[in-house]
Amino acid sequence: MRIDKFLNAVNITKRRAVAEDMLSHKVVFINNLAVKKAKEVKVGDIIEIKYLEKSDKFKVLQIPLTKSTPKSKMEEYVQKID
Repeated sequence: MRIDKFLNAVNITKRRAVAEDMLSHKVVFINNLAVKKAKEVKVGDIIEIKYLEKSDKFKVLQIPLTKSTPKSKMEEYVQKID
């Protein structure tokens, strides 16, 4: 699954347009590399989003089969890393 769709599907971003904007501004990294929106996400990848004051890291546990997932199921797809 593409990174822009993945961020939206697992509820890391509220809208895909937000994910695309973050990707175009090079604040999304997979395994410490800045990525474009077409980058494929694989199980085991570490996604890092760098904000102005902080950064969030997520480990990909599985790829969703549907376009969207309930927010309550987010932990099945990504694990937040401190």
